[in-house]
Amino acid sequence: MGLLYTTSHGQDAARFFGPLVDLYECVYAEPPYEEGPDQVARFGDRLPEEADRPGFVLVTVTVDSSLVGAAYGWTMSAGDWWSRADADPPAEIRAAAKLAVMEWIVHPQRRSEGVGAELMRRLLADRPERYATLASDPRSRARKVYARNGWRQVGASVLPWGPPMDLLVLDLDPKPFR
Repeated sequence: MGLLYTTSHGQDAARFFGPLVDLYECVYAEPPYEEGPDQVARFGDRLPEEADRPGFVLVTVTVDSSLVGAAYGWTMSAGDWWSRADADPPAEIRAAAKLAVMEWIVHPQRRSEGVGAELMRRLLADRPERYATLASDPRSRARKVYARNGWRQVGASVLPWGPPMDLLVLDLDPKPFR
């Protein structure tokens, strides 16, 4: 069987929460993250709340009914920004609604096959927001992928439970991610 991509909105995504937590645990056990049970539990606990946020969308990819990748986000309202940011973004970004990309993960055995790029393309497609934003660990492989695809750093953030993160923004006009 081939790759099956599915897009879910709001609580319709709940059917993927269990497998999504399992995939998260697999991906974030790797360096540089090395997350353990507490971080995995925090991730799983916040999924239902995130699915209730305006504009929530989850894009998944399965092979033989096994989840091998996912990306999701929701609309960050105009005027809002990351709560622990070290600086405000440019005024036009702060003033606009933004797609907050919360996760983009691919099973280690399915990387370098274009799965991640397709997940991100689908997540960013047809969004009403002008910009997308996310927090990325500067030590991660994904951070280099973001830079190659036009994401630019506009700040940093430090969470009490993790490493400092780069805050990135992507202009969604024209449509990005190759």
